[in-house]
Amino acid sequence: MILLGLIERFLSIFRAKAHSVADRFEDPNEMLNYSFEKQHELINKLRRDITTVVTSKKRLEIQKAKLSTNLSTLEQQARRSLESNREDLARLALERKNLLLTQIKELERQISDIEKEQNKLEDAERRLSSKIEEFKTRKEMIKAQYSAAEAQVKIKENMSGISEEMNDLGMVLNRVEEKTENMKAKAQALDEMIDSGTLTDITTSYSAGGGLDIEKELDKASLDRSVEEELTKLKTEIGKT
Repeated sequence: MILLGLIERFLSIFRAKAHSVADRFEDPNEMLNYSFEKQHELINKLRRDITTVVTSKKRLEIQKAKLSTNLSTLEQQARRSLESNREDLARLALERKNLLLTQIKELERQISDIEKEQNKLEDAERRLSSKIEEFKTRKEMIKAQYSAAEAQVKIKENMSGISEEMNDLGMVLNRVEEKTENMKAKAQALDEMIDSGTLTDITTSYSAGGGLDIEKELDKASLDRSVEEELTKLKTEIGKT
């Protein structure tokens, strides 16, 4: 009963510590591994206790076997003493035999109690082993689920970052398109101003208008010279006449 009480106390301590350390671990995998290790420590201690109990029972059984051997010896001594008319020695041998019987009964009671405790401990060990195996299975399943959930979160976080970057790129493209449209509108406005004469196209006026004015001046100068020459010629002819 004492050993079972210790086991219950160990279980209570383990549960209390498991709850207290659960808040300290950020990674559930670490928490699960810690709990699994503590359960193994508990069952290993339980198995060591069972070994100790079995060893103690074996010592009592060996002691009982020795006493049982002495019983046979004392009974033979009592018979030989009576045959030798030594009733006093026979009485002494029988007294010792009865004393050994009392000791053997006490040993049998102790052995029986230890066997009961051993059976309870072994039953507790089987139940705890079963729970540990169940915990191991659930642990691996939970770790797999957590890893999958963690991967999904990372993927969604990455997708969120990509979405934000795409939004930024969209805003940049919108601004570039807006500036392009403004530039095109400005170019169209300038074309309309040039066509209406509000604004002079320097390149056109230089290549076309400017060039024509020079040619006209040169033609006019040539014409004036021709007229002067003709006029001088006529005056000469008239003067001769």
